[in-house]
Amino acid sequence: MPADGELEITDRARRLYRDAIVIDTHNDLVTKVLDEGYDPAVRHAPVQGHTDVPRLIDSGLTAQVLAAWVDAPYAQRGPGASFARALAYADAIHALVDAYPAALCFATTAANVRRAKAAGTVAIFMGVEGGHAIEDSLDNLRELKRRGACYLTLTWNNGNTWAGSSIGSGDTRTTGLTRFGRQVIGELNRLGMLVDVSHTSSETLADVLAASQAPVIASHSSARALADHPRNLSDEELRAIAARGGVICVNFYSRFIEVRVREAMDAAEARVEAEPAGTAAQRSARLEALLERIPPTPLSVLIDHIDHIARVAGIDHVGLGSDFDGIRLTPAGAADVTAYPRIAQALLDRGYADDDVRKVLGANVLRLMDDVLGADA
Repeated sequence: MPADGELEITDRARRLYRDAIVIDTHNDLVTKVLDEGYDPAVRHAPVQGHTDVPRLIDSGLTAQVLAAWVDAPYAQRGPGASFARALAYADAIHALVDAYPAALCFATTAANVRRAKAAGTVAIFMGVEGGHAIEDSLDNLRELKRRGACYLTLTWNNGNTWAGSSIGSGDTRTTGLTRFGRQVIGELNRLGMLVDVSHTSSETLADVLAASQAPVIASHSSARALADHPRNLSDEELRAIAARGGVICVNFYSRFIEVRVREAMDAAEARVEAEPAGTAAQRSARLEALLERIPPTPLSVLIDHIDHIARVAGIDHVGLGSDFDGIRLTPAGAADVTAYPRIAQALLDRGYADDDVRKVLGANVLRLMDDVLGADA
């Protein structure tokens, strides 16, 4: 039997994948473009980056949500910093799409996805990650919608003044929604934007499900029953999201999906932290050398998370949210955006029917977009 990364893609899987609508709901390519000078026009090796335009074209993806991730320090930089960072992302995402009109198209609705499929292009959505990006202003939220944002991830690892995070980095909030937080949910519903509950605390998630009139998305989260990490969702939370018609999109990060890798990464970081100080570049290089020694997560572990969510929440409530280019270690066979046919094959190998594989690949998210994002403007 071939290794996970060498799965033989059968004709059945190729036909299914070719005909399916394939959607990934979270990718951090643009952070690399803005912060590292990464050239999206060049085909890179997976160790350099998971995404670029040549590989997007080859991937067979129908739609990709690019994250406008506002890092936690922006919340401490004074008024305007977080919102300005979100707007910079919006400009960068539009510029990327405009540079490749034959391959990419900017999207805000499910109809755009269907048109992209028919045209053989990749629909590019923008999702804003980190509720502090709106700086406690519904007007700022409305402007992000005007710029094309399809979802707001309510928190990142840091909580904000109105929503709690699952991590609470920097001693920020981990409790639930405030009154203003509930107003944010109401405005997201009114604007036709998806409420993204990845990164939120359990209390915030419960408050969101009570407040939202529309189904929600977890754009890049996995199953806590299989890997006990605060970024993952419990079975109770999976069922609660599904009961409201939402979709949980599985994160590919090995640290989140395999306990062995999380423990090894924690140990590597602790070892570098305990070593005599060097330059930041030296410490980073030492850490990368240690991380390279960690055996990769089998692709089967990622499929286990998809399978678990399908069984607990229902096959209509699971999708794909890789977190590519926002993560360090990926499963074998899922090294970059060309990996999705292997996921289709692995699901078929587990006995999934063709229609159910299509649901996981993108049909479930497309249904959610139909329900929430509204018609073309």
